[in-house]
Amino acid sequence: MKSQSLKNSSKKSDMTKIPNPLFVLELANNHMGDTNHGIHVIQEFSKICRKFPYQFAFKLQYRNLESFVHPSMKGRMDLKYIKRFEETRLSRVDFDILVRAIRENGFMAMCTPFDEASIPVIEEQKLDIIKVASCSFTDWPLLECIVKTDKPIIASTAGATLEEIDRVISFFTNRDKDFAIMHCVGEYPTPDEKMHLSQIDLLIKRYPNVRIGFSTHENPENFALIQLAVAKGACVFEKHVGVPTSNYPLNAYSCSPNQYFTWLEAFSYAMKVCGEGSQRLPLNENEQASLQSLRRGAFARNEIEAGQNISIEDLFFAFPPEEGQFTANDFSKYTSLTCTKKISVNQALHPDNCELNNSRSQILQIVQSVKDFLKKSNVVIPGRADLEISHHYGIERFVEIGLTLITVINREYCKKLLVTLPGQFHPEQYHEKKEETFHVLYGEVDLILNGESKKCGPGDVVTIEPGTKHAFRSESGCVIEEISSTHYTNDSFYTDPMIMKNTKRKTLLNHWME
Repeated sequence: MKSQSLKNSSKKSDMTKIPNPLFVLELANNHMGDTNHGIHVIQEFSKICRKFPYQFAFKLQYRNLESFVHPSMKGRMDLKYIKRFEETRLSRVDFDILVRAIRENGFMAMCTPFDEASIPVIEEQKLDIIKVASCSFTDWPLLECIVKTDKPIIASTAGATLEEIDRVISFFTNRDKDFAIMHCVGEYPTPDEKMHLSQIDLLIKRYPNVRIGFSTHENPENFALIQLAVAKGACVFEKHVGVPTSNYPLNAYSCSPNQYFTWLEAFSYAMKVCGEGSQRLPLNENEQASLQSLRRGAFARNEIEAGQNISIEDLFFAFPPEEGQFTANDFSKYTSLTCTKKISVNQALHPDNCELNNSRSQILQIVQSVKDFLKKSNVVIPGRADLEISHHYGIERFVEIGLTLITVINREYCKKLLVTLPGQFHPEQYHEKKEETFHVLYGEVDLILNGESKKCGPGDVVTIEPGTKHAFRSESGCVIEEISSTHYTNDSFYTDPMIMKNTKRKTLLNHWME
């Protein structure tokens, strides 16, 4: 039950998990104006809380009744709350005794002030946390007084509109206050159908850098709500507590020590089953083995020779897989297989007869390099443009030989942006149908047309007619706008037959800009 700051973190993940939850035990007026009974309550709940490895704070309520109650209303025992306040009135000395008992029993000391006159008392007693009750959530004179202290603040939001919550959070944030806010329903006790625990979801989504809690007034025999609040991401929990006696019965929303114990057990169970939520879990070997056994294995559709690049057309996928076999899950546009040992028809593909290569990390690195270069060039790319990465001699040689093409539009006319990274070379090719015009937007390029070199820079325009062999290189990197007639899929012919044999020399990406 050690003290811990409630400082808001800039990391969203810190806001949605609960590594060290805070439990607030609300004594309110359940001391019944009797310090001995109040101490008894604190001691009894200390016995319960010590059984759990969590943080706990015991909370009092302060009102200076001399100034809090209107002069004409003092002594009105026919008014519910005035009667309650008067009957349970404690002196400053009495509250000092309770604060001492709270600390001696291992709790943080916390208080809800309902008026400005109570703030100096909180500071003099050096209490750990100030609570703002829902009825005071937009009490701006009181809030102005509270934020002048150095105390962390927990504020309940019952009855507040989103606009009001926005204003209060902005108020605390702009004053660099250490705070949390609580979903709360100000009905005592609160029926289940009015709990609206999805408000916790709303608050977490709207205020991702604010700690969100749950202040509750439900039937104390209801132990399911705390579990739901945990699952929704609450990290601070407040509940009214008391010890019933023949002289001091409990109200309908305060829980006894035994009920609080069961409530904490329910919380602990929820924490256990909810588990880790801030990051993806490490691999579970049993889970992985189970999933592997349910996947479709990769089998040879036809005979495959050693050294052959295996295409998807060479395979079929079927259940059940053999142990250690490659499965359908291993194949994507980023993967390729090379046969290392002759594979017969219907034979399973294993690491002992073929080699799997995954180019995903390389592709992502290329995409990032292209993005960085485009940013440097100040060339704006239209949304949802497709990206084509040409790696003529394999992805591993892309930095040396390759090209990135961004298709802006392809109708009867076509517009592309060609991105050549610094030091990159695009090998010689020609088109039988397409005529294209190069407009250099950024950088310098050495354009080679039918073997003759032509240096071009920003603003230069060169038209390349069908049949013209062309290659280009850029030492600095360049961006070229290509305007052409319709692009035909099979209209690029490279003079190097090795490139023409490479059917997997392109990688197409549709959502690369996100």
